[in-house]
Amino acid sequence: MTTLLIVLTIIEAAVVVAVLATYLILLHRRLAVICTYLGKITFGIRAVESQTAPIGPSVLRINKTLREINGALPSIAAKAERLAGVNG
Repeated sequence: MTTLLIVLTIIEAAVVVAVLATYLILLHRRLAVICTYLGKITFGIRAVESQTAPIGPSVLRINKTLREINGALPSIAAKAERLAGVNG
């Protein structure tokens, strides 16, 4: 009886190891596929970054101009309201 229990325990341990090994192999395959996709995504992001890098200084100039326009709008609106009141 003891020998049977020892043999069954060894078989059970072997089955557990086999199941874990199979699971790890399947997990490795999925992670390899994910790694491939992440590599492609990284490549694409770097391409976008390099293509849009020259835009940075232009955006700063545009934002500066828009801030100046935004600062001038209240006085322009006030003048327009006064003119509308005079002509209206």
